[in-house]
Amino acid sequence: MEKSCTLLIHFDEGTPAIANEIKEALEGNDVAAKIDAMKKAIMLLLNGETLPQLFITIVRYVLPSEDHTVQKLLLLYLEIIEKTDTKGRVLPEMILICQNLRNNLQHPNEYIRGVTLRFLCRLNETEIIEPLIPSVLQNLEHRHQFIRRNAILAVMSIYKLPQGEQLLVDAPDMIEKVLSTEQDPSAKRNAFLMLFTCAQDRAINYLLTHVDRVSDWGELLQMVVLELIRKVCRTNRAEKGKYIKIIISLLNAPPTAVIYECASTLVSLSSAPTAIRAAANTYCQLLLSQSDNNVKLIVLDRLNELKSSHRDIMVDLIMDVLRSLSSPNLDIRRKTLDIVLELITPRNINEVVLMLKKEVVKTQSGELEKNGEYRQMLIQAIHSCAIKFPEVASTVVHLLMDFLGDSNVASAIDVVVFVREIIETNPKLRVSIITRLLDTFYQIRAARVCSCALWIIGEYCLSLSEVESGIATIKQCLGELPFYSVSEEGEGTDASKKTPQANSITVSSRRPAILADGTYATQSAASETAFSAPTVVQGSLASGNLRSLLLTGDFFLGAVVACTLTKLVLRLQEVQPSKVEVNKATTQALLIIVSMLQLGQSSVLPHPIDNDSNDRIVLCIRLLCNTGDDIRKIWLQSCRQSFVKMLSEKQLRETEELKAKAQVSHAQPDDLIDFYHLKSRKGMSQLELEDEVQDDLKRATGEFVNDTDDANKLNRILQLTGFSDPVYAEAYVTVHHYDIVLDITVINRTKETLQNLCLELATMGDLKLVERPQNYTLAPESSKQIKANIKVSSTETGVIFGNIVYETSNVHERTVVVLNDIHIDIMDYISPAVCTDAAFRTMWAEFEWENKVAVNTVIQDEKEFLEHIIKSTNMKCLTPVSALDDECGFLAANLYAKSVFGEDALVNLSIEKQADGKLSGYIRIRSKTQGIALSLGDKITLKQKGGN
Repeated sequence: MEKSCTLLIHFDEGTPAIANEIKEALEGNDVAAKIDAMKKAIMLLLNGETLPQLFITIVRYVLPSEDHTVQKLLLLYLEIIEKTDTKGRVLPEMILICQNLRNNLQHPNEYIRGVTLRFLCRLNETEIIEPLIPSVLQNLEHRHQFIRRNAILAVMSIYKLPQGEQLLVDAPDMIEKVLSTEQDPSAKRNAFLMLFTCAQDRAINYLLTHVDRVSDWGELLQMVVLELIRKVCRTNRAEKGKYIKIIISLLNAPPTAVIYECASTLVSLSSAPTAIRAAANTYCQLLLSQSDNNVKLIVLDRLNELKSSHRDIMVDLIMDVLRSLSSPNLDIRRKTLDIVLELITPRNINEVVLMLKKEVVKTQSGELEKNGEYRQMLIQAIHSCAIKFPEVASTVVHLLMDFLGDSNVASAIDVVVFVREIIETNPKLRVSIITRLLDTFYQIRAARVCSCALWIIGEYCLSLSEVESGIATIKQCLGELPFYSVSEEGEGTDASKKTPQANSITVSSRRPAILADGTYATQSAASETAFSAPTVVQGSLASGNLRSLLLTGDFFLGAVVACTLTKLVLRLQEVQPSKVEVNKATTQALLIIVSMLQLGQSSVLPHPIDNDSNDRIVLCIRLLCNTGDDIRKIWLQSCRQSFVKMLSEKQLRETEELKAKAQVSHAQPDDLIDFYHLKSRKGMSQLELEDEVQDDLKRATGEFVNDTDDANKLNRILQLTGFSDPVYAEAYVTVHHYDIVLDITVINRTKETLQNLCLELATMGDLKLVERPQNYTLAPESSKQIKANIKVSSTETGVIFGNIVYETSNVHERTVVVLNDIHIDIMDYISPAVCTDAAFRTMWAEFEWENKVAVNTVIQDEKEFLEHIIKSTNMKCLTPVSALDDECGFLAANLYAKSVFGEDALVNLSIEKQADGKLSGYIRIRSKTQGIALSLGDKITLKQKGGN
């Protein structure tokens, strides 16, 4: 028989107590030893020991003790011992404790009375309770509130017993009288709770009689009132209006827990705009008044839920939500920005951007260590604002350009990407952005930011003055030529290695870089190398940022410098009428490019130039020496056209995602239209009227109807034993986020009674069984539902295996039926997610677990195979559709997903079509934990074969 456990204590199995030692300690006169012995006895009982020999000892030596701790432990002991025999009858020795309990209930000490009443709340045996009822009822009128509180709870638990209504016929009447006279808030709450659970109509009657005084009741009682309102409104929707008024009156109560519960209750019960607005305002007040970060995060979650269902109301509160950016916690700030960005409209965009600008400025002066990360979040938020509403770009772009030289490389990259997008989408800002970029270029300290800024200079310097300024700026940042002197080259490698190190904080090594499509390329530069203050190099003047970065061996940047100079010279040929000036600029550019090439091939640097950069720089030299019209067109127009195409595709992708989200039409063509003015008011308040209208609309659109997917349920039933086994078992598996519930049906197929039937389960992987198995007795051809909870602690494929063990009356040996294994699929825990290319590459470089799966499939089309893998792994393809268009025999794509535990799963698919039409290549999986990498690899290996 299943027993409920009311007590849980940690037990250290390393020091088991012996029953004889406990008995000796209990028989002694030392109170401390008695207390210790009682604790040991309770722990042993909780861990499955029976200790029948201790009962009489405890009755003789512990029962008479006057010590409060001993009495409390005695009650805990009585709570957990077995009080009935196998047939459910109360054991005769239990009569011995009845007199003691009655004495305790009339004890002069309030504590002893109170804990005994509390003990009665957890007693289920009617025979023990019945003689104690008069004493319990006397305590309802005791002068001390602690006793009255527990007496009310004892009456409630007795009344809830199977024969409780016969034992205490007029309990609701008595408690109602107590409620009307009681002054103690806690006792009053217990009395109201008793009426709420045992006589709901009386509780409702009491509430409606005292409706004007609800706001003056204590916090505890107000919480129970809200629970009652929720229960009543779910069962009787017609009565909702008058209760919503009570909730709104409680919104002004001082206790914050009550206010929060009121807001949650309002949102769950009503869709009336007035009610939702009141709830949202309450959440915003809590957001600002509470200092606890966990409370703020919970409130932000509630606001996020409101945003999806009542966006119009949330738009008006956007500035209140933004005020929570004052919290220094990054998670709160991130959540706030996520909510705000989805509530932006043309009416509030200027206010929001102004606030974000102020926050960006604050990050410059602040001393907080995470200011760089916060600034990056703000820059990304401003970026998305400027894309949605291009008119605000002009107000923010110049402020953000101050951060191009930011020491936080990630935020500097975000700024330069933002500038690149704005200069293309806002042609009016082109001149001012280029001028500002050329003025601040020398401050940029990261190679990746320099590369992007150089591309902007090469593409968007169009007039004569801009082109000349661009060439001059690059020359200034490269410093005087040459980059090294010939004499220094012969001085040996030791001296040559010291020079670049003097100028750089990190000297990179040759390493593979991950390109946007996920493929590898050799890159001989640490792309985020931040350099120290410029120093004199090889006798030249103080060097610029480009020179310092080149002398660390960053030849990828060198190739970008060469391409930018080439573009500027080609454009100069178009806008400069003087041939002499054009030739002069061309020769200067050639000199710089050749110097970079010489530097790369010399032994001054720790490693030579890589082949990719060498080829690009040589191409630039050839181009400047001999330019054709077709080549000029490619260099001056095609690059920019590709960028425009990329932007338009990104925009198209975003609009498609928005369309997909908005596919659920809120107003169907045949929806009911409700005219407020024609609706019968029948003395309703405005709020009640609004609520009625919203309910009518919900009823018309089918929101009140919940269809459960029965077909989906059947898919989750797993057969555990065969039909010919004496015991048939099947399990229905429900996967929640952090636990798995197995609902197992066991059927006795035999004509005999199965005794001590036990379901024994074991797990493999990061799964843990929560409770110990119990023994059952199963009648012939009867069935039993057994529930098993399994805790999940990480995302990986797990296996649950086990067996059913039972005994029959005529066979003394135990029979074992082995069960089929239950495989827990990783797909239940991961869902498609989106991240930027930069974030994907950063994670790819950081994650240490990689699983490489060779492609082995009968599918012959690259795109079809990619679709099959996406469907099988429940992942999102980050590579844009345009990059996968056309036929070329190769395909490289990145896939991304996130687990419910917040873990990231990265997949790179690189395949090639062989001459015989078969696909070959590899699927690489990377993650922070081994479990995801291995489980996803197994899943892909299993599924990649065929198209079904």
